[in-house]
Amino acid sequence: MSILIDGQTKVICQGITGSAGALHTAGCLGYGTNMIGGVTPGKGGQTDDNGLPIFDTVADAVDQTGAMASMIFVPPPFAGDAILEAAAAGIEVICAITEGIPTQDMIRVKAVLNDYPNSHLIGPNCPGVITPGKRVSGEGASATFENGCKIGIMPGYIHMAKDDAATGKAVGIISRSGTLTYEAVWQCSELGIGQTTCVGIGGDPVKGLNFIELLEMFEGDDETDGVVMIGEIGGSDETDAGRWVKQHMSKPVAAFIAGKTAPKGKRMGHAGAIIGGKDDTAQAKIDALRACGVHVAESPAEIGATMAEALGV
Repeated sequence: MSILIDGQTKVICQGITGSAGALHTAGCLGYGTNMIGGVTPGKGGQTDDNGLPIFDTVADAVDQTGAMASMIFVPPPFAGDAILEAAAAGIEVICAITEGIPTQDMIRVKAVLNDYPNSHLIGPNCPGVITPGKRVSGEGASATFENGCKIGIMPGYIHMAKDDAATGKAVGIISRSGTLTYEAVWQCSELGIGQTTCVGIGGDPVKGLNFIELLEMFEGDDETDGVVMIGEIGGSDETDAGRWVKQHMSKPVAAFIAGKTAPKGKRMGHAGAIIGGKDDTAQAKIDALRACGVHVAESPAEIGATMAEALGV
């Protein structure tokens, strides 16, 4: 099983005719994602380089294709409205890949999304979400997969479905960092630990699904044996998640917190990664997570090994 998406999910791309949208639509198609079209206002009725139909609105795309999920590569000034358009059209999983959406726009988006409880926002400023497919041929970047779904910019070939995992185990992965998502995936795959679904939640201060919502989904997924949680300095999301794990989680959780050497008051890469007080530091979060029974890796190189130890494999 998986959470959020699977091989049957019908996906569109908002911004399909832009350079990034076109590139990653092709990448998702190559992985085996069920891409069924895209949206660019004013270009409805045309097709893209892959032969996919283009629609003027998300509502048109949903009506004519039954689209269930969308990945958004719309420029920052318009991305907030693109998210709300997708929700209003009934899209269930909205992956906002766009970086640099104004915080005020996202505050407005989050408030309006309360009216659309069946729509799940991932991001913005994130790599997206993937439910790995079973490898059917090839190795490395030339491998082909079936019954998987990649929405976003992740390198699909490093992921491993549970059916392909030597240990017979698979974990969910939740991360604020795109690069560390890939690192965690690679290490787990190299150790024979598969992944059910990997979710990059993004590094912005105002975003969609967060640690606790996703932990709850993974807790309820029979095929997920544990969870990797990757956080960083800034805010209290990781500490709040640790408390939730202690009270509700029956599966092992391994974590890594980035930013041990970050100076106070200086933003480090992500808009949400800034130490505002003593509880925002990496060490404070590490201590809090360990107190809640979470297995914490000391360095990014130990994420996979920490998860393997927590799983007992």
